[in-house]
Amino acid sequence: MKLRVATYNIHKGVMGLRQKVRIHDVRLALRSIDADIVFLQEVQDKNERMAKRNGYPQGTQLDFLCTGSYLHRAYGMNAIYPHGHHGNAIVSRHTIGRHLNHDISDHALENRGLLHAVSHVQTSRGALDVHLINTHFGLIKRSRVRQAEFLIDFVKSQIPKKAPLIIAGDFNDWQHGVDDVLHKELDVFEAASEFNRRQSKPRLRDRLVPWRELPRSHVARTYPSMMPWLQLDRIYVRGFKVNDVRVPKGVEWAQRSDHMPLIADMEVA
Repeated sequence: MKLRVATYNIHKGVMGLRQKVRIHDVRLALRSIDADIVFLQEVQDKNERMAKRNGYPQGTQLDFLCTGSYLHRAYGMNAIYPHGHHGNAIVSRHTIGRHLNHDISDHALENRGLLHAVSHVQTSRGALDVHLINTHFGLIKRSRVRQAEFLIDFVKSQIPKKAPLIIAGDFNDWQHGVDDVLHKELDVFEAASEFNRRQSKPRLRDRLVPWRELPRSHVARTYPSMMPWLQLDRIYVRGFKVNDVRVPKGVEWAQRSDHMPLIADMEVA
């Protein structure tokens, strides 16, 4: 069973100081990506101010993005303000059963959430329950560490050890501290690094010193979109084989959000 997964911070569907509406471009991006499951961050599902502007879609952002493409979705509201709210969302072509959003905010200035859902993925052997976690970690290192600890405890206590698992989102982890902790504590691997490891031929010094850490994957640089350099967006998997990982390129993509989407093609191991 093959599965295409993507994670994408859509920056509330607007860009620039003038808040130019880009939600139409984001919907085109999702259709171009053509993923089976998409993890979205900063989905502004309600904004009464923007709704009055020309070109802004009526109804919720999630309904607009999913129309004609995704029948199943889960939304976790994180930040609430007088004119609207935003949060994380999972959209899928496969049925989404139970889902629940968890508040992982570490302080009052940043509203962060962890959205957990179970998708019933149809395979040749019947339905397979795949656990999905979408998260958006904080900008402060101490916050990210505590949020990573919550994620680790949640996976260990709430998800069966042998259940297929996909964890994706914007980790804001440019120092790779959270990445190291997740690899150490959870039986998961980061899709881009694993793909890069299999594609790369080991250098002589790596063969002589087998414990040498492999270089960080360059295929997952997603931020800032105009000149991607930082690896903020990640996809961690368990129970899957990763066949390909890529980040789209080009000015057209860069104008849709401040992040590039990260796309992974995989299959059940």
